[in-house]
Amino acid sequence: MGLGKEKPVVVVAGELNVDIIVSGTDVIPEWNREKIVDGFDIVLGSSSAITASALSSLGLDVRFVSVVGADDFGRFCLSELQRLGVNTDHVAVLPEVQTGVTLSFTTPSDRGLITYPGSIPLLTPDYIPDALIQAADHLHFGSYYLQNGMRPHWKELFGKAHGFGVSTSFDTGWDVRGQWDAAGIRALLAVTDLFIPSEEEALHMFEQDSVEAVFGQLAAAPGLIAVKQGSKGASLRSPDGSCVSASPYPVTPVDTTGAGDCFNAGMIRGYLQGLTGRELLEFANACGALSTQGLGGTGHLPTEAAVAALQGRPLQ
Repeated sequence: MGLGKEKPVVVVAGELNVDIIVSGTDVIPEWNREKIVDGFDIVLGSSSAITASALSSLGLDVRFVSVVGADDFGRFCLSELQRLGVNTDHVAVLPEVQTGVTLSFTTPSDRGLITYPGSIPLLTPDYIPDALIQAADHLHFGSYYLQNGMRPHWKELFGKAHGFGVSTSFDTGWDVRGQWDAAGIRALLAVTDLFIPSEEEALHMFEQDSVEAVFGQLAAAPGLIAVKQGSKGASLRSPDGSCVSASPYPVTPVDTTGAGDCFNAGMIRGYLQGLTGRELLEFANACGALSTQGLGGTGHLPTEAAVAALQGRPLQ
């Protein structure tokens, strides 16, 4: 439906957790040793939630569907989403469940993550009413491999969304079990408009040694495939088989947490705006670059004005 409305509606169905960020130049723990680090923060985590927050910052009407525990971390997640302009009417709060937690050991150049799943795998189709999808322009989810309760159901849900005229997208995240479920991903791609993995994820998923080989293997996929390549930028394969790449924007990162999720938001926003090819990829790259300028996934969310300034063009 695109921009037929003043504010396109995006439904994000995903996991919720807090990120506990330990930051500095030397943050790797050592057995029987104690270290002093530079920073410690508790922020909103989860790929889906960060993407939702960035979409809201980019001016979209965002409605989040998820499950949290009836605990302090769950209340924190809800309050942060609401503060960032994301509707949480469809987030279920479950008693006797702990909200998920990710420990992020973050340096200026990279990060390592340890996650306690808690409520993360508990979202199921029962929490996603048809009326919510029908009201949307776009449906997105993140963390394919962590959302155990939804993994068998995404294809049916995306097919239903397409039946309602709603476009779809997803990001896989890392498979901590190392199984990668290539068959499940391929099946889902048949009803996906935007597939947005990282390079490392895509190479593991499809057992290839280059992004070009991945694109070749997925030639039958009907949607766009955007691969995030970190310091190399990103590459995009369009349904007609054409491929373009775009270099990253030259910024000095404070924290790379959430950069890929903000890239996702840029892809969705640009797609709904009618952008294609390199212009779409560069818009998403700008969103990812801007997110690295603050701590945590929502510490420096992209805006339309900030993207225009980074790209050196007037705000549309």
